Amino acid sequence: MSINGTLIAAMIVFALLVLFTMKFVWPPLATALDERAAKIADGLAAADKAKSELSNANKRVEDELAKSRTETATRLADAERRGQAIVEEAKVKATDEGNKIIAAAKVEAEQQTVKARETLREQVAALAVKGAEQILRKEVNAGVHADLLGRLKTEL
Repeated sequence: MSINGTLIAAMIVFALLVLFTMKFVWPPLATALDERAAKIADGLAAADKAKSELSNANKRVEDELAKSRTETATRLADAERRGQAIVEEAKVKATDEGNKIIAAAKVEAEQQTVKARETLREQVAALAVKGAEQILRKEVNAGVHADLLGRLKTEL
């Protein structure tokens, strides 16, 4: 065989191989490549969608955090104001209670002073009667001289 016959036979075999490949091998490969490209495109679209959703979620989280920080600051300020009000109210109550205690102590002291004066008057009256009795060397009847003793108490 000559080189021309071998060349023609090789070309025929090559042509048959190309036809076989185009008819049976190439369509499944092309389909698989198209499916793969579609999956990659879907995956990229899903990734972009996920990125935008993540961005939106992060914005919502930041908004909620800012809202909760503001709310927390407001609640702390309210609690501080309530605490100050309670302290002021307690101070007022303590002052009022202290004033009541002082007033009661003054009244009690005044009563004890009056009682001590009365006791002292009675003792002085008794001493005066004893002194007068010793001076006069006779017994003075307290029942008879009660009016005189009463005036003596008031003068003392």
